[in-house]
Amino acid sequence: ILQRFTRPDFIIHLRLAVRARVEHLTGHGTDHFDPKDHVIRLSDSVYNVATPAAVGVAAHEAGHAVQYARHYAPIYIRAAIVPVTNIGSRLSMPLIVLGLALSGLGQVFYYVALAGVACYGLCVVFQLVTLPTEFNASHRALRAIEESALLLPEEQVAAKRVLTAAALTYVAALSVTIMQFLRLLLIVLLCLHLPHSRPDKPYL
Repeated sequence: ILQRFTRPDFIIHLRLAVRARVEHLTGHGTDHFDPKDHVIRLSDSVYNVATPAAVGVAAHEAGHAVQYARHYAPIYIRAAIVPVTNIGSRLSMPLIVLGLALSGLGQVFYYVALAGVACYGLCVVFQLVTLPTEFNASHRALRAIEESALLLPEEQVAAKRVLTAAALTYVAALSVTIMQFLRLLLIVLLCLHLPHSRPDKPYL
């Protein structure tokens, strides 16, 4: 495995390829690219080893660095909506619970519940934007691995499997988020149409 590159050689190659610092980050599964400091941070299982899986993960994070360098629109959109998404995810459930609990006091509280569902919908938007961003980073990673001959052909297959599996986790996350969004929306709409929960004279 990696007969042409030792681990230090690979890290140097990665730095030169994306012109970004590469730092070691304690832990597992914490690999990421920090656009603010222009740093690729790799976890113990990636930084300290030289395997097809580690190369794939590191190249994927380098792919994010390239996205910023080449002004790839989806990653800028994702970064821009992160603050709003965080606020929406924190407010969604309290608004839904409050709106449904007080729905008997007036129709205005249904709108509070619907606002909570809309806040959760921001998570769906974030996941939708994340999907092409991650797939594109993996595509860039595989292309870079092939062009730089970092891995042997059979090792490239292993790296591709790792990157494909990682990308599919984002597909699964999007599916779960959409299902939860539809579930919350259905609950609110059903409560909205319950005869006993709609007063004749809504309190405004």
